[in-house]
Amino acid sequence: MSEQLEVGQMVFVADGELGIGAVREIREASSEFVVNIQNGGDFVLPMSAVKEVHFGKVVLQVDRLPDDVRSALRHPHDAEIPTSTYSATDPDDGTLKE
Repeated sequence: MSEQLEVGQMVFVADGELGIGAVREIREASSEFVVNIQNGGDFVLPMSAVKEVHFGKVVLQVDRLPDDVRSALRHPHDAEIPTSTYSATDPDDGTLKE
C-alpha cells in the first residue's frame, strides 16, 4: 500500500470504477477493517483484501473477498442506477461482471 488506510476513505473494486462504499473502522490489533458497502451493510475484511491505497481511495483485492462480500457487491448502486451491471468478480482485473 502506498498510503495508509483511514476511516472515511472511499472503497473501490477497480481504479476508474464507481465507489462501492467507505471504510468505517480500522482494527489494527487484528489486522482487519470494517467497510460499509452501499446497499449491503458493514463487513469486516482482512487487511490482505486491500490491493492498494492511493489518492485517498482504497482499492480491494477482489479475489480475496469472502463470498458474502461478493454477493453484496452485486448491486451496490441499485438505488441510484437500477440498471447497474455490477456482480460477481473477475479476479484478473478486479472489476465486477455479470
